[in-house]
Amino acid sequence: MAAVYSNLYIEQGATFTAIVELVDGDGDPLDLGGYSVRSYFRKSYTSSTYHEFSCDVLSPEVDGKIEISLTSAQTSNLKAGRYVYDIEVYTTDGYGDDDVVYRVLEGQLEVSPEVTRA
Repeated sequence: MAAVYSNLYIEQGATFTAIVELVDGDGDPLDLGGYSVRSYFRKSYTSSTYHEFSCDVLSPEVDGKIEISLTSAQTSNLKAGRYVYDIEVYTTDGYGDDDVVYRVLEGQLEVSPEVTRA
């Protein structure tokens, strides 16, 4: 699996959901059976502070679809501006160690400021 570059746009104070479809070199869906997914974003690659997306491999796993999301409460707490992110799929050996990790997507993320808020 190779990383692809894609930019995301998040509206501060709104629910965010994105579905990523992973395909192989022939355009066929990747079988994500046995894989988990994780994704973080930060102000820069070197920032120690990060935010975490909620991530799921969607069923059926053979369709190669991943969902990442944030609640409206989570996006309300984000500072407007640019961030960097990536998404990884991985397997574990049952002892907390990653066996196989693939970065499947990376890019920039823009958080737009909210005007209408309580």
